[in-house]
Amino acid sequence: MGLYDYEWFKSGFLSMSGIDLNSYKEGQMKRRIDNFLKKHQVDDYNTFLSLLRQDTEIHDSFITYLTINVSEFYRNPLQWQTLEKDIIPLLLKRFPKPLRIWSAACSTGDEPYSLAMVLSDFLPLSQVQILATDMDAEVLAKAKAGCYTGQSIKGLPQRYRDKFLEKDEHGIYHVSNKLKSCISFKQHNLLKDGYPQRVHLIVCRNVMIYFTEEAKERIYRRFSDSLCKQGILFVGSTEQIIGAKKYNFQGIQSFFYEKQ
Repeated sequence: MGLYDYEWFKSGFLSMSGIDLNSYKEGQMKRRIDNFLKKHQVDDYNTFLSLLRQDTEIHDSFITYLTINVSEFYRNPLQWQTLEKDIIPLLLKRFPKPLRIWSAACSTGDEPYSLAMVLSDFLPLSQVQILATDMDAEVLAKAKAGCYTGQSIKGLPQRYRDKFLEKDEHGIYHVSNKLKSCISFKQHNLLKDGYPQRVHLIVCRNVMIYFTEEAKERIYRRFSDSLCKQGILFVGSTEQIIGAKKYNFQGIQSFFYEKQ
């Protein structure tokens, strides 16, 4: 399977799905796709593209595989503590209620639910609006269901577990309806769909590392346009924004950028 065939596959897949694989780091993405083909005993990209068109189950499985869903509640606790101690009080001083938050590329929902839990310490959830988006319909369905294993919540402070989660007889934790009430889940592709406007806080963590530099630039510019002036972008632990000023961002804490 040569590079020419792969270029042809990317073009066909874009036409079929709207997902532009050119925006992802090529070596990393091609290896992932080739591994998927081997697992499903497919010999070439042409056959695989036909299979994706014909088999909904394979298609959905492939989309989920591509979107690299590694998530857990309260991931990287020190960053969440900075959010609680410094960032949320700042947002509450600056902006009227309801507080508008976008959890971009939210995967299985661990992040937006964690956000809602933290915010509940500061204001009623009726004054919080969280938009949680991902391009993978399958993980969004899991997020809406709000059912998690003990592994997913291992880093979550006990006070949030007691307040918002209920454990069933199988050891599965269920998110309360009260917590769900402030979150809207929506399918969304960061590379091609419209962005919400007048947002106070955008959380997009551990996603940008998979994109090319060109794709990152486009997304950061659109994040900046999406935020209110003095709104905050919260990024992942390996995602320092190089040249943040060209997107009208100023670093105010590690992993937090303010729109100027």
